[in-house]
Amino acid sequence: EEKHSERRPPPRQTCNLNSSDVKNPTSSSFRHLLKTLAMGQGLAGLICGTAITSQYLATEFHVDTPMLQSFLNYILLCVTYTPILLCRTGDGNILQILRSRGWKYLLLGLVDVEANYAVVKAYQFTTLTSVQLLDCFIIPVLMILSWWFLKTRYKPVHYVAVCICILGVGAMVGADLLAGRDQGSTSNILLGDGLVLLSATLYAVSNVCQEYTVKNLSRVEFLGMVGLFGSIISTVQMVILERNQIAAVRWILLFSGFALCLYTLYSCMPIVVNLSSATSVNLSLLTADLFSLFCGIFLFHYDFSGLYLVSLVVILIGFITFNAVPTPTNATDHAPSSSSSSICEDGCYDNPVATQSDIIKQEVAVTITTDEEEEEDFEAVLFIYSHFYTLNILYILLIYRVEIKKNRRITE
Repeated sequence: EEKHSERRPPPRQTCNLNSSDVKNPTSSSFRHLLKTLAMGQGLAGLICGTAITSQYLATEFHVDTPMLQSFLNYILLCVTYTPILLCRTGDGNILQILRSRGWKYLLLGLVDVEANYAVVKAYQFTTLTSVQLLDCFIIPVLMILSWWFLKTRYKPVHYVAVCICILGVGAMVGADLLAGRDQGSTSNILLGDGLVLLSATLYAVSNVCQEYTVKNLSRVEFLGMVGLFGSIISTVQMVILERNQIAAVRWILLFSGFALCLYTLYSCMPIVVNLSSATSVNLSLLTADLFSLFCGIFLFHYDFSGLYLVSLVVILIGFITFNAVPTPTNATDHAPSSSSSSICEDGCYDNPVATQSDIIKQEVAVTITTDEEEEEDFEAVLFIYSHFYTLNILYILLIYRVEIKKNRRITE
């Protein structure tokens, strides 16, 4: 009897955790969905900034240096995050990382660099419509890779949500065709389309590796190693392919703006991936082309179409539908039953022989984890939007300055 009384679970009131997630899970899920949506659209805005700058460099100044633009981004990542790895001790030190998994990051850097290069080169051979449509190929590839390597298990609602998002992209492409905005080259459509599909596949591989690294290792390690190897690979490729074009580069401000926007995108994306998933983030990024079109209405005098708004609403509906239902993994579905105790939301205990110390440890862990996650979410939102709005204000001022100078030259 004494032994049984010692092993008896504590009273039910000890499960009254100071956590809004346990008290009101629906409200917590809704807040998490809003944060993921807002932060994903912040990333889409950053991609919009890079697209506008690239278009100005290509159309107004006839600059064709995709490797130089990527090189500036990788250098910024290397300068920012690689020194942090140098200062770490133990398994997180850069020397230990290079010994244990350096070759993996070398391959990851190569994949990331070539993905950026392939999609830019595709515009020289195929049309904008083809790029926008075929770029959606990243979504099914991501889902397959996540299912195979990350053990993510999708439900029927997730496949429906992806189809909704792709329908939204179709509406956007239809609006482009009706407005006569099917820009780009048709010199070798087969090669161009192949480059887009290759780029989408490489991006999917890079994003899956990013999700695994961020959720199992650290964001700093991913960015530091990608910055290190990306700088080396892009330097070699830039010297081989673009040494003549680099000598003629003049618009340093536009290059700097592009690099800062892409650097902020790379720095912020792991935060959003950690909160959701690589597939979810890429669904959110489908609106980036729409943001570019909205900006193009004012900057490049594009014709407005109501289908753009329809496309935006449809993509957002698909994104919300995808994130409204969680995507469990095998580890979650088949959680080990050997844990000492599991706590129910209503205050009961699954294991009647759990010790009081184990239960107290779980209560403290749940409370601390929830508080830390809420604080990290809040900091992530501030981090993304502080960079996003600052960079876009600078872009608007810079682009209008370029437009004013161009108009003055025409009048003179």
